[in-house]
Amino acid sequence: MLFADRHEAGQRLSQELQEYQGMDAIILALPRGGVVVGHEVAKSLGLPLDVFITRKIGAPGNPEYAIGAIAENGEVQLNEEEITAYGIPHQYIELEIERQKEEIAQRIALYRGGRPPPNPRDKTVILVDDGIATGFTMLTTIRAIKAAGAERLVLAIPVAPPVVVSELEQQVDRIVCLATPEPFWAVGRFYLNFEQISDDEVKRYLSDQG
Repeated sequence: MLFADRHEAGQRLSQELQEYQGMDAIILALPRGGVVVGHEVAKSLGLPLDVFITRKIGAPGNPEYAIGAIAENGEVQLNEEEITAYGIPHQYIELEIERQKEEIAQRIALYRGGRPPPNPRDKTVILVDDGIATGFTMLTTIRAIKAAGAERLVLAIPVAPPVVVSELEQQVDRIVCLATPEPFWAVGRFYLNFEQISDDEVKRYLSDQG
């Protein structure tokens, strides 16, 4: 299955989420790409959109390889098996956590511009991204949102590996995933247009709540 772009993916997700239209619910999207998908969902359902920022903790010399993740509310998850297997020093991890905290604070200021963070307490939260590869960052996000008191958590994603969907469905109330291809490769493989999204575009989508 191929999606033309993130807009189409969001529109197709929206068709599976119509029951949440008009509910006491919020859309939380992972920036940057997830915000485009989330904007389409929010527009279709008439629900407010905001970001939830989670940053991966990358391995030494390979920042794209996650050995952990940290959410904007301070929730930290570490892959202890990988850390032990590669002999990664705890001092490195502590420094990387602090660096990602600073990055999160900068992005919060940039994207929200002083607005208070969304309050998921006692609400249905529809958590959106443009796809999932390993699921580690998403798992950290899920745990953080649950800890913040969400009444019901729905994970809505266009594409993810079947094994990751099986793991994450144990952590949420519902998963809506349009495609679970095997073999998976990478999220961008399933989009015809998977261009990088800029910070300015994220801000524009967040301000367009009409």
